[in-house]
Amino acid sequence: MPSTLRSAVRQRLRHAVITGGLEFARLAGRAGLMTSARGNGAIFTLHHVRPKAVQAFEPNAHLEITPAFLDEAIVHLAEEGYQFVALHDLPARMAIARPEERFAAFTLDDGYRNNALHAQPVFTRHKVPFTVFVAGGFACRTHSIWWETLTELLRGLAHIEFDFGAGPVVLPLASPFQKQAAFNRFAAFVHAGSDEASAIARLDEIAARNGIDPLLITERLVLREPELKSLALNPLATLGAHTISHRALARLPDDEARREMRDSADRVEAMIGRRPDTFAYPYGDDAAVSPREHRLAAELGFRVAVTTLPGTLSQASFDRPTALPRISLNGLYQKRKYVEALASGIPFRLMRR
Repeated sequence: MPSTLRSAVRQRLRHAVITGGLEFARLAGRAGLMTSARGNGAIFTLHHVRPKAVQAFEPNAHLEITPAFLDEAIVHLAEEGYQFVALHDLPARMAIARPEERFAAFTLDDGYRNNALHAQPVFTRHKVPFTVFVAGGFACRTHSIWWETLTELLRGLAHIEFDFGAGPVVLPLASPFQKQAAFNRFAAFVHAGSDEASAIARLDEIAARNGIDPLLITERLVLREPELKSLALNPLATLGAHTISHRALARLPDDEARREMRDSADRVEAMIGRRPDTFAYPYGDDAAVSPREHRLAAELGFRVAVTTLPGTLSQASFDRPTALPRISLNGLYQKRKYVEALASGIPFRLMRR
Protein backbone atom coordinates (compact mmCIF):
# COMPACT_ATOMS: atom_id res chain seq x y z
CA MET A 1 0.00 0.00 0.00
CA PRO A 2 1.51 3.41 -0.96
CA SER A 3 2.53 5.59 1.98
CA THR A 4 0.03 8.32 1.03
CA LEU A 5 -2.84 5.82 1.07
CA ARG A 6 -1.66 4.35 4.37
CA SER A 7 -1.61 7.86 5.86
CA ALA A 8 -5.13 8.53 4.60
CA VAL A 9 -6.42 5.24 6.01
CA ARG A 10 -4.79 5.94 9.40
CA GLN A 11 -6.33 9.41 9.46
CA ARG A 12 -9.81 8.09 8.75
CA LEU A 13 -9.46 5.31 11.30
CA ARG A 14 -8.32 7.81 13.92
CA HIS A 15 -11.32 10.02 13.19
CA ALA A 16 -13.66 7.02 13.48
CA VAL A 17 -12.10 5.94 16.79
CA ILE A 18 -12.37 9.43 18.28
CA THR A 19 -15.95 9.81 17.10
CA GLY A 20 -16.84 6.43 18.59
CA GLY A 21 -15.16 7.36 21.86
CA LEU A 22 -17.09 10.63 22.07
CA GLU A 23 -20.38 8.87 21.36
CA PHE A 24 -19.63 6.31 24.09
CA ALA A 25 -18.62 9.04 26.56
CA ARG A 26 -21.85 10.92 25.96
CA LEU A 27 -23.96 7.85 26.53
CA ALA A 28 -21.94 6.85 29.60
CA GLY A 29 -22.32 10.32 31.05
CA ARG A 30 -26.06 10.29 30.51
CA ALA A 31 -26.20 6.89 32.21
CA GLY A 32 -24.50 8.34 35.28
CA LEU A 33 -21.25 6.43 34.82
CA MET A 34 -17.83 7.81 35.86
CA THR A 35 -19.37 10.98 37.27
CA SER A 36 -16.15 11.85 39.10
CA ALA A 37 -14.42 12.37 35.74
CA ARG A 38 -16.31 15.64 35.26
CA GLY A 39 -14.62 17.30 38.20
CA ASN A 40 -15.50 20.92 38.92
CA GLY A 41 -15.08 22.23 35.41
CA ALA A 42 -12.84 22.78 32.45
CA ILE A 43 -10.72 25.23 30.50
CA PHE A 44 -11.60 25.23 26.80
CA THR A 45 -9.10 25.91 24.01
CA LEU A 46 -9.96 27.65 20.75
CA HIS A 47 -7.90 29.06 17.88
CA HIS A 48 -9.79 30.33 14.83
CA VAL A 49 -13.46 31.26 15.23
CA ARG A 50 -14.95 32.18 11.84
CA PRO A 51 -17.60 31.19 9.33
CA LYS A 52 -16.69 28.03 7.47
CA ALA A 53 -15.01 28.41 4.07
CA VAL A 54 -14.78 24.94 2.54
CA GLN A 55 -11.42 24.00 1.00
CA ALA A 56 -10.34 20.73 -0.60
CA PHE A 57 -7.19 20.75 1.53
CA GLU A 58 -7.68 21.72 5.18
CA PRO A 59 -4.81 20.44 7.35
CA ASN A 60 -5.67 22.91 10.12
CA ALA A 61 -9.41 22.24 10.19
CA HIS A 62 -9.11 21.00 13.77
CA LEU A 63 -8.03 24.52 14.80
CA GLU A 64 -11.17 26.21 13.48
CA ILE A 65 -14.75 26.37 14.73
CA THR A 66 -17.71 28.45 13.62
CA PRO A 67 -19.32 31.22 15.70
CA ALA A 68 -22.53 29.18 15.65
CA PHE A 69 -20.80 26.20 17.25
CA LEU A 70 -19.21 28.42 19.90
CA ASP A 71 -22.66 29.79 20.67
CA GLU A 72 -24.06 26.26 20.90
CA ALA A 73 -21.25 25.14 23.22
CA ILE A 74 -21.84 28.07 25.58
CA VAL A 75 -25.60 27.47 25.63
CA HIS A 76 -25.08 23.79 26.43
CA LEU A 77 -22.66 24.48 29.27
CA ALA A 78 -25.01 27.13 30.71
CA GLU A 79 -27.89 24.66 30.63
CA GLU A 80 -25.67 22.17 32.46
CA GLY A 81 -25.15 24.71 35.24
CA TYR A 82 -21.58 25.82 34.49
CA GLN A 83 -20.49 29.22 35.78
CA PHE A 84 -18.33 31.12 33.31
CA VAL A 85 -15.23 32.69 34.85
CA ALA A 86 -12.09 34.38 33.62
CA LEU A 87 -9.05 32.11 33.57
CA HIS A 88 -7.15 34.22 36.10
CA ASP A 89 -10.09 33.94 38.52
CA LEU A 90 -10.23 30.14 38.42
CA PRO A 91 -7.81 29.41 41.29
CA ALA A 92 -9.77 31.56 43.75
CA ARG A 93 -13.15 30.28 42.61
CA MET A 94 -12.08 26.65 42.68
CA ALA A 95 -10.56 27.00 46.14
CA ILE A 96 -13.98 27.70 47.66
CA ALA A 97 -16.11 25.69 45.22
CA ARG A 98 -18.87 23.50 46.58
CA PRO A 99 -18.82 19.90 45.30
CA GLU A 100 -21.77 20.50 42.99
CA GLU A 101 -20.40 23.70 41.42
CA ARG A 102 -18.90 23.66 37.93
CA PHE A 103 -16.86 26.31 36.18
CA ALA A 104 -15.83 26.91 32.58
CA ALA A 105 -13.12 29.22 31.25
CA PHE A 106 -12.56 29.99 27.56
CA THR A 107 -9.15 30.65 26.04
CA LEU A 108 -8.05 31.46 22.48
CA ASP A 109 -4.46 30.93 21.34
CA ASP A 110 -2.34 33.07 18.99
CA GLY A 111 -4.46 36.24 18.75
CA TYR A 112 -6.21 35.71 15.42
CA ARG A 113 -8.21 38.64 14.07
CA ASN A 114 -11.33 36.51 13.88
CA ASN A 115 -11.23 36.22 17.68
CA ALA A 116 -12.27 39.87 17.81
CA LEU A 117 -14.53 39.83 14.75
CA HIS A 118 -16.43 36.59 15.32
CA ALA A 119 -15.73 35.16 18.79
CA GLN A 120 -15.97 38.38 20.78
CA PRO A 121 -19.61 39.08 19.81
CA VAL A 122 -20.62 35.57 20.92
CA PHE A 123 -18.86 35.91 24.26
CA THR A 124 -20.27 39.40 24.77
CA ARG A 125 -23.83 38.30 23.97
CA HIS A 126 -23.61 35.58 26.62
CA LYS A 127 -21.52 37.66 29.07
CA VAL A 128 -18.77 35.02 29.06
CA PRO A 129 -15.19 36.07 29.98
CA PHE A 130 -12.42 34.97 27.62
CA THR A 131 -8.63 35.08 27.49
CA VAL A 132 -6.67 35.65 24.26
CA PHE A 133 -3.07 34.45 24.40
CA VAL A 134 -0.78 36.77 22.45
CA ALA A 135 2.34 35.60 20.62
CA GLY A 136 4.34 38.80 20.47
CA GLY A 137 6.12 37.96 17.23
CA PHE A 138 2.81 37.44 15.46
CA ALA A 139 1.30 40.67 16.78
CA CYS A 140 4.38 42.67 15.75
CA ARG A 141 4.76 40.90 12.37
CA THR A 142 8.31 39.71 13.08
CA HIS A 143 7.45 35.99 12.97
CA SER A 144 5.54 33.83 10.54
CA ILE A 145 2.93 31.20 11.38
CA TRP A 146 4.52 28.16 9.80
CA TRP A 147 1.42 25.94 9.68
CA GLU A 148 -0.51 28.67 7.85
CA THR A 149 2.39 29.36 5.47
CA LEU A 150 2.73 25.65 4.73
CA THR A 151 -0.97 25.27 4.03
CA GLU A 152 -0.96 28.09 1.49
CA LEU A 153 2.23 26.79 -0.12
CA LEU A 154 0.99 23.22 -0.56
CA ARG A 155 -2.40 24.33 -1.86
CA GLY A 156 -0.81 26.07 -4.83
CA LEU A 157 1.68 23.41 -6.00
CA ALA A 158 1.51 20.15 -7.95
CA HIS A 159 4.74 18.93 -6.34
CA ILE A 160 7.45 20.26 -4.04
CA GLU A 161 11.17 19.54 -3.67
CA PHE A 162 12.77 19.84 -0.25
CA ASP A 163 15.78 18.52 1.62
CA PHE A 164 14.68 17.17 4.99
CA GLY A 165 18.28 16.28 5.87
CA ALA A 166 19.12 13.28 3.72
CA GLY A 167 19.15 14.96 0.32
CA PRO A 168 16.42 16.55 -1.82
CA VAL A 169 13.18 14.65 -2.28
CA VAL A 170 10.21 15.45 -4.50
CA LEU A 171 6.78 15.13 -2.87
CA PRO A 172 3.74 14.84 -5.16
CA LEU A 173 0.87 17.18 -4.33
CA ALA A 174 -1.73 16.21 -6.92
CA SER A 175 -4.42 15.17 -4.42
CA PRO A 176 -5.57 16.35 -0.98
CA PHE A 177 -4.24 13.07 0.46
CA GLN A 178 -0.78 13.74 -1.01
CA LYS A 179 -0.87 17.31 0.28
CA GLN A 180 -1.79 16.07 3.76
CA ALA A 181 1.06 13.54 3.71
CA ALA A 182 3.46 16.31 2.71
CA PHE A 183 2.08 18.61 5.44
CA ASN A 184 2.65 15.87 8.03
CA ARG A 185 6.22 15.38 6.86
CA PHE A 186 7.00 19.09 7.06
CA ALA A 187 5.38 19.31 10.50
CA ALA A 188 7.57 16.42 11.70
CA PHE A 189 10.58 18.27 10.28
CA VAL A 190 9.71 21.43 12.24
CA HIS A 191 9.26 19.51 15.48
CA ALA A 192 12.08 16.99 15.06
CA GLY A 193 15.14 18.99 16.09
CA SER A 194 16.19 21.56 18.62
CA ASP A 195 16.42 24.36 16.04
CA GLU A 196 12.79 25.04 15.25
CA ALA A 197 13.61 28.59 14.14
CA SER A 198 15.94 27.37 11.36
CA ALA A 199 13.34 24.86 10.15
CA ILE A 200 10.72 27.59 9.95
CA ALA A 201 13.18 29.90 8.17
CA ARG A 202 13.70 27.24 5.51
CA LEU A 203 9.95 26.90 5.06
CA ASP A 204 9.66 30.67 4.72
CA GLU A 205 12.41 30.64 2.08
CA ILE A 206 10.71 28.05 -0.09
CA ALA A 207 7.40 29.89 0.31
CA ALA A 208 9.05 33.14 -0.84
CA ARG A 209 10.51 31.36 -3.88
CA ASN A 210 6.98 30.40 -4.79
CA GLY A 211 5.58 33.91 -4.48
CA ILE A 212 4.22 33.63 -0.93
CA ASP A 213 5.12 36.20 1.74
CA PRO A 214 4.79 34.49 5.15
CA LEU A 215 4.59 37.78 7.03
CA LEU A 216 1.71 38.93 4.85
CA ILE A 217 -0.13 35.82 5.99
CA THR A 218 0.54 36.85 9.59
CA GLU A 219 -0.68 40.36 8.72
CA ARG A 220 -3.89 38.99 7.26
CA LEU A 221 -4.68 36.64 10.13
CA VAL A 222 -3.44 38.15 13.39
CA LEU A 223 -4.51 41.13 15.45
CA ARG A 224 -2.02 43.98 15.52
CA GLU A 225 -1.03 45.63 18.81
CA PRO A 226 -3.54 48.52 18.47
CA GLU A 227 -6.31 45.99 17.76
CA LEU A 228 -5.31 43.93 20.79
CA LYS A 229 -5.32 47.06 22.91
CA SER A 230 -8.83 47.79 21.70
CA LEU A 231 -9.93 44.22 22.42
CA ALA A 232 -8.62 44.52 25.97
CA LEU A 233 -11.04 47.39 26.59
CA ASN A 234 -13.84 44.84 26.62
CA PRO A 235 -14.33 44.03 30.34
CA LEU A 236 -14.88 40.38 29.43
CA ALA A 237 -11.54 40.10 27.59
CA THR A 238 -8.13 39.40 29.08
CA LEU A 239 -4.80 39.18 27.26
CA GLY A 240 -2.36 36.46 28.30
CA ALA A 241 1.22 35.71 27.24
CA HIS A 242 2.13 33.07 24.65
CA THR A 243 5.90 33.62 24.01
CA ILE A 244 7.37 35.78 21.25
CA SER A 245 8.20 33.20 18.56
CA HIS A 246 5.72 30.39 19.34
CA ARG A 247 8.46 27.76 19.59
CA ALA A 248 8.33 24.62 21.72
CA LEU A 249 9.85 25.81 24.99
CA ALA A 250 11.03 22.38 26.17
CA ARG A 251 13.47 22.26 23.24
CA LEU A 252 15.05 25.63 24.08
CA PRO A 253 17.98 26.31 26.44
CA ASP A 254 17.07 27.63 29.90
CA ASP A 255 17.90 31.28 29.21
CA GLU A 256 16.08 31.33 25.89
CA ALA A 257 12.97 29.68 27.28
CA ARG A 258 12.88 32.14 30.17
CA ARG A 259 13.38 35.07 27.79
CA GLU A 260 10.56 33.93 25.50
CA MET A 261 8.17 33.75 28.44
CA ARG A 262 9.30 36.95 30.15
CA ASP A 263 9.45 39.05 26.99
CA SER A 264 5.99 38.03 25.89
CA ALA A 265 4.61 39.23 29.22
CA ASP A 266 6.60 42.46 28.81
CA ARG A 267 5.05 42.94 25.37
CA VAL A 268 1.50 42.56 26.65
CA GLU A 269 2.21 44.88 29.57
CA ALA A 270 3.55 47.53 27.20
CA MET A 271 0.36 47.25 25.15
CA ILE A 272 -2.27 47.48 27.86
CA GLY A 273 -0.46 48.78 30.95
CA ARG A 274 -1.09 45.61 32.97
CA ARG A 275 1.19 42.64 33.31
CA PRO A 276 -0.52 39.38 32.34
CA ASP A 277 -0.70 36.72 35.01
CA THR A 278 -1.76 33.92 32.63
CA PHE A 279 0.37 32.04 30.14
CA ALA A 280 -0.20 29.38 27.45
CA TYR A 281 2.63 27.11 26.37
CA PRO A 282 3.00 26.94 22.56
CA TYR A 283 1.79 23.55 21.27
CA GLY A 284 1.28 22.63 24.91
CA ASP A 285 1.84 18.87 24.71
CA ASP A 286 4.38 16.67 26.49
CA ALA A 287 6.94 17.15 23.73
CA ALA A 288 6.76 20.94 24.02
CA VAL A 289 6.37 21.45 27.77
CA SER A 290 8.37 19.99 30.64
CA PRO A 291 8.51 20.51 34.41
CA ARG A 292 11.18 23.14 33.77
CA GLU A 293 8.62 25.35 32.02
CA HIS A 294 6.13 24.83 34.84
CA ARG A 295 8.79 26.09 37.24
CA LEU A 296 9.76 29.02 35.02
CA ALA A 297 6.14 30.10 34.74
CA ALA A 298 5.84 30.23 38.52
CA GLU A 299 9.15 32.06 38.90
CA LEU A 300 8.07 34.66 36.32
CA GLY A 301 4.91 35.43 38.26
CA PHE A 302 2.26 33.68 36.18
CA ARG A 303 -0.55 32.62 38.48
CA VAL A 304 -2.01 30.26 35.87
CA ALA A 305 -0.32 28.52 32.93
CA VAL A 306 -2.12 26.15 30.61
CA THR A 307 -1.08 23.19 28.48
CA THR A 308 -3.03 21.45 25.72
CA LEU A 309 -3.04 18.16 27.61
CA PRO A 310 -6.73 17.19 27.81
CA GLY A 311 -8.57 16.95 31.08
CA THR A 312 -11.10 18.43 33.45
CA LEU A 313 -10.37 20.33 36.65
CA SER A 314 -10.68 19.59 40.34
CA GLN A 315 -9.50 21.53 43.34
CA ALA A 316 -6.38 19.32 43.34
CA SER A 317 -5.53 20.61 39.84
CA PHE A 318 -4.48 23.87 41.43
CA ASP A 319 -1.75 22.20 43.42
CA ARG A 320 0.08 22.76 40.10
CA PRO A 321 -1.50 25.92 38.68
CA THR A 322 1.22 26.28 36.03
CA ALA A 323 0.42 22.87 34.48
CA LEU A 324 -3.33 23.00 33.94
CA PRO A 325 -5.08 20.87 31.30
CA ARG A 326 -7.42 22.23 28.64
CA ILE A 327 -10.11 20.74 26.42
CA SER A 328 -9.93 21.60 22.74
CA LEU A 329 -13.11 22.53 20.93
CA ASN A 330 -11.97 20.70 17.83
CA GLY A 331 -13.20 21.82 14.44
CA LEU A 332 -13.57 18.22 13.28
CA TYR A 333 -16.20 17.51 15.95
CA GLN A 334 -18.55 20.51 15.91
CA LYS A 335 -21.65 19.01 17.47
CA ARG A 336 -23.35 19.86 20.73
CA LYS A 337 -23.31 16.22 21.81
CA TYR A 338 -19.52 16.21 21.57
CA VAL A 339 -19.29 19.21 23.89
CA GLU A 340 -21.38 17.18 26.31
CA ALA A 341 -19.01 14.22 25.91
CA LEU A 342 -15.87 16.30 26.41
CA ALA A 343 -17.22 18.15 29.45
CA SER A 344 -18.02 14.80 31.07
CA GLY A 345 -14.29 14.11 31.33
CA ILE A 346 -14.93 10.48 30.45
CA PRO A 347 -12.82 10.45 27.24
CA PHE A 348 -9.79 11.60 29.21
CA ARG A 349 -10.37 9.14 32.03
CA LEU A 350 -10.48 6.35 29.43
CA MET A 351 -7.32 7.62 27.72
CA ARG A 352 -5.37 7.26 30.95
CA ARG A 353 -6.40 3.61 31.45
